[in-house]
Amino acid sequence: MNCIVTAGPTFEPLDDVRRLTNFSTGRLGTELANHLAAQGHRVTLLIGESATYAGERQAQSVKVFSTTVDLRKQLKAFSGKKVDAIFHAAAVSDFGFGQVFTERKPGEFTALAASKKISTRAGAMLVELVPTPKIIAELRGWFPRTRLVGWKFEANGGRAEALQAAQRQLADCATDFCVANGPAYGKGFCLVNAAGQKHLATSEKLFAALSKLL
Repeated sequence: MNCIVTAGPTFEPLDDVRRLTNFSTGRLGTELANHLAAQGHRVTLLIGESATYAGERQAQSVKVFSTTVDLRKQLKAFSGKKVDAIFHAAAVSDFGFGQVFTERKPGEFTALAASKKISTRAGAMLVELVPTPKIIAELRGWFPRTRLVGWKFEANGGRAEALQAAQRQLADCATDFCVANGPAYGKGFCLVNAAGQKHLATSEKLFAALSKLL
């Protein structure tokens, strides 16, 4: 089977030296790609350049992405090709930077022009955060016959809220499965689809369950 695994964080630049990103090492996606490759599948690993996990990458093809726009472009480039499954584990930044304002006088802010490096001499600043493109919501349109597995990492609430968020992703994005995890879910993972849910205590058990989907 031909599989794509995304892993690690995207980032969004404020200027040429500063960026906004997520706390994601890329380990889970890399290890999933390794597991699938060991099972004999053809795997392309798309991994964020900011990923810190230094473990071996055994996927037959490894490509590095930077921003959310870059990851979107790389994924879309596979549309029209034979892709049997996509495991979208990347931690895509929810926000990018919009307009930047500096406080020239107390309570009076002026928009700053784009700069390669915003000077700290500009003083206090307000930065507009704007939503980034929701890549997972576009996958079904690009890959109508591909098995799609998304991730839902939730930090707020409890397990019930995490599972509800996973169900919303299934409904909103037309994915086949969603993996719920994070502080809200607690230890382990939950593989969720429209028919039900299955708790998996370790990443190894998760990988085994995901490989059975192929």
